[in-house]
Amino acid sequence: MAVTFSDIHTESGLKSLDEYLAGKSYISGDQISKDDIKVYGAVLENPGDAFTNASKWYDSVSSQLASSFPGKATGVRVGAAAAAPVEAAPAKEAAGDDDDDDLDLFGDETEEDKKAAEEREKAKKGSSKKKESGKSSVLLDVKPWDDETDMVALEKAVRSIEMPGLFWGASKLAPVGYGIKKLQIMLTIIDDLVSVDSLIEERLTVEPCDEYIQSCDIVAFNKI
Repeated sequence: MAVTFSDIHTESGLKSLDEYLAGKSYISGDQISKDDIKVYGAVLENPGDAFTNASKWYDSVSSQLASSFPGKATGVRVGAAAAAPVEAAPAKEAAGDDDDDDLDLFGDETEEDKKAAEEREKAKKGSSKKKESGKSSVLLDVKPWDDETDMVALEKAVRSIEMPGLFWGASKLAPVGYGIKKLQIMLTIIDDLVSVDSLIEERLTVEPCDEYIQSCDIVAFNKI
């Protein structure tokens, strides 16, 4: 059964996450999964000492993301700005990503397994400070072709784009002129997983979205 976390950007939401993670390493078992990436993207920063279970989990996910993306990170951190609450749509499972479901987590553990686990733990403890994968809050202007463009269908086309590390948020229509309106929409991204330029050039302004979308502009881009 799917687990739901509400208002995870608030103290009460973090408390719920912290209680859920008591005695657990990850959201869905003993290994990191797409469930962890989804929740990680909604947590604005390390929950801190007040939520020890959630903080330990956050550090573990950050570490594994950093090792998966070896590019040099700047280490930027912004404490004041906060993204709008994210309406995360469940990502479609790619073919071949069901290996975790077939993993037997309750099989007999051999001596080799125990030794390998101990070595992994030692390597984690002995490593230097872990780099956290950065996140950003972005505001996009999405412009239609003309005043006859179906703006409901346009927004539906935008939100239909799903990928790991991309979370669509609040949106509104704003007047441009001559009866034309543009869509302004917030999104939160995990920097190592999503490039906004690629999102615009390879997904939003090509088929099938270009049936409704003439162009996209980045209005605001803030690290969080």
